Amino acid sequence: MNLQHFQRFQTLYASALLCAYILINNTINATTQIMEAKRAGDLTFLIWEPFVWEYSSALGSLLMFPALIWFLKNTPFNWQKVPASLAMYFGASIIFSMLHIAIMVGSRKLVYLAYGRSYDFGLSWFELIYEYQKDAISFVFFITLIKVYQYVVQQLLGEASSIEESEQQATPTLSRLLVKKRGKEFIVKIDDVDWLESSGNYVNLYIGTSIYPLRTTLTALSEQLEDKGFCRVHRSHGVNLDRIESITPLPSGDSEIKLTTGKVLNLSRRYKEQFKLKLK
Repeated sequence: MNLQHFQRFQTLYASALLCAYILINNTINATTQIMEAKRAGDLTFLIWEPFVWEYSSALGSLLMFPALIWFLKNTPFNWQKVPASLAMYFGASIIFSMLHIAIMVGSRKLVYLAYGRSYDFGLSWFELIYEYQKDAISFVFFITLIKVYQYVVQQLLGEASSIEESEQQATPTLSRLLVKKRGKEFIVKIDDVDWLESSGNYVNLYIGTSIYPLRTTLTALSEQLEDKGFCRVHRSHGVNLDRIESITPLPSGDSEIKLTTGKVLNLSRRYKEQFKLKLK
């Protein structure tokens, strides 16, 4: 697997690794409970029950993980206001725990109901405090995991940022990018970019066989690069007009754009008119 492939499907890979880790960890926890109960000669539950307990907890964690990523993105820890940030993260950990418990208990009740049995979690203050202690550790662990993953990915793939040509301009001209990758910095010229691809909170800039993620939106970047010979051709793509080799109309009304690199992009009907204007 090369870095380009990983960069394009990194969300899928990260999700698969997270699911695998939680599944393995909770499976080990469930089997450990069974082995310890058998060793003590006190097997008071059915064999499948520990797996329901552990997997229901895993389900809650997985469902809460996207919300945690959203929280970190929109509420970064402010080291200039540590007490306020700690209070905010403490409150978030409580919400995280309550939602996790709700998903966990709800799924357990459904499974037990399917077996014709009832599940009583016993929502006492003691149980809630006990669960919060575990969830608080998970909350901190997941935040650490996310931050470490983001750092490693940034070091491997690099991240581009714009270089302002003039601080006097209200809207600086974007002609070069500063790319930080594996502890090094180097310059990338915008004119060398072949095409653009929207990817979540980033826009991937394709230059030959290299991909450089830039934290921006495709809409904003397309407007900024309009005078540089770039044009948006699809909801998710933009193209350097100087890299176009041929255009092939399709029966659907869309068209295919073939670049000099051999890459083929879709020209959506929505962007066809403005594309034609750019070619004149």
